[in-house]
Amino acid sequence: MTTHPGLGGGRGVFRRKPIDEIVSDAPSGSAGLTRTLGLWQLTAIGVGGIIGAGIFSLAGAVANKTAGPAVLISFLVAGIASAAAAFSYAEFAGLIPRAGSAYTYGYAVLGEIVGWFIGWDLLLEYTAIVAVVAIGISGYFTELLDLVGVRLPLWLQGAPGTEGSDVAAGSYQVNLFAVVLCLAIAFVLNLGMKNAARFETVLVYLKVAVVLLVIVVGVFHIDTGNYDPFLPFGLSGAFAGAATVFFAVFGYDAMSTAAEESTESRRHMPKAIVYSLAISMVLYVLACLVLTGMVDYRAIDAESAFATAFADIGLPALGIVISVGAVLGITTVLFTFMMGAARVGYSMSRDGLLPAWFGRTHPVRHVPTRTTWVLGIASAVIAGFLPIAEAAELTNIGILLAFVVVCVAVIVLRYRRPDLPRTFRTPGMPVVPVIGIVFSLWLITFLTAHTWLRFAVWFAVGLVVYLLYGRRHSTLSSAD
Repeated sequence: MTTHPGLGGGRGVFRRKPIDEIVSDAPSGSAGLTRTLGLWQLTAIGVGGIIGAGIFSLAGAVANKTAGPAVLISFLVAGIASAAAAFSYAEFAGLIPRAGSAYTYGYAVLGEIVGWFIGWDLLLEYTAIVAVVAIGISGYFTELLDLVGVRLPLWLQGAPGTEGSDVAAGSYQVNLFAVVLCLAIAFVLNLGMKNAARFETVLVYLKVAVVLLVIVVGVFHIDTGNYDPFLPFGLSGAFAGAATVFFAVFGYDAMSTAAEESTESRRHMPKAIVYSLAISMVLYVLACLVLTGMVDYRAIDAESAFATAFADIGLPALGIVISVGAVLGITTVLFTFMMGAARVGYSMSRDGLLPAWFGRTHPVRHVPTRTTWVLGIASAVIAGFLPIAEAAELTNIGILLAFVVVCVAVIVLRYRRPDLPRTFRTPGMPVVPVIGIVFSLWLITFLTAHTWLRFAVWFAVGLVVYLLYGRRHSTLSSAD
């Protein structure tokens, strides 16, 4: 196949796979993925990945401790910054309709080593996000069981070292529900994308219905006096809150890994990315207005804001509905990110950077079963045996670096090959992608030393794996 100038090239670790080859060499039939997802199923997966703890717990915590009623500004700032990256993802999604998302985009434009490290990082980040969310849902589930008079043994309620546990030091502990949930999501994903997407879509509809119920009922209990002062922590508090809630306004990146399972990826994927973020931001803003209008920010419960708020105004039954909705709704986040991790691993295996064993799909269901189960078991181990604070330290940095890579790559490719057919074009080039780059780099400065240490260790392991295996087995190795 003839490589168009500027589309491929490079040598050694910076060799690039030509975009025309990336688009044309996708396996079909039993060897590949099946295109079954329509526009609104993709959008539902995106919304499922974005809306989760952001509404049900994070909004209350930021309002109470960091921003006050200006948590609204926090979400708007974070949403604008996330949109800058989302537009870049949307342009690539319409140009390169392949699984892998940031890994594939980085590989095609910036070189194999860049693609490798983004893919390697996302495998850890997405898996850790699944584990962290499973631990969070486990807490809601335990509270619901308590409400109906069922109490699990303490040694099944949390990992060793979990805060508040009175189990004797050194005794055996495991977060049973978190483990089961991770494995259950892996099982659902392995039923085939068509069936799994139906499951996800139903849960997303239920989640959105609960959020709308909160908004519609809550608006009748707003006291505008609670909005004064609007900036109790100053504008700096609102911006600090933006750094926190930014991690509640992505998820479309994981959804974009399903490009090869979209019926019309070039047209639908860019729309789904934009629609999912827009829908989520509208719901976030309305929910923040209702929460801070119902309750003085100083009295907001940082852990179960809405459930407590409705209980305080004499609607405890609605609080229970919200808790049930939170359990069901946040489960969709697990689905989106485990799916994303599995598709990244599948793409890396198909490109020869990981063993072919991981890239084989089920002959009937056409999903990467082996990769999904490996990631499901890995997330279950993390969720079962690490406290949520330690598990959370495994997240964030890889996703922020992926945002930087995608925003840089979209600028580079726009100027390297402006003639490529694009079904979506990032507006305000290059200003909008630069905003995404700057904001992501700024957020990286907030990460802890422990996060950097874990990243360095994972980076070093990845470098060894790439040098010993990936570089020699890459499908592009024969070109050097």
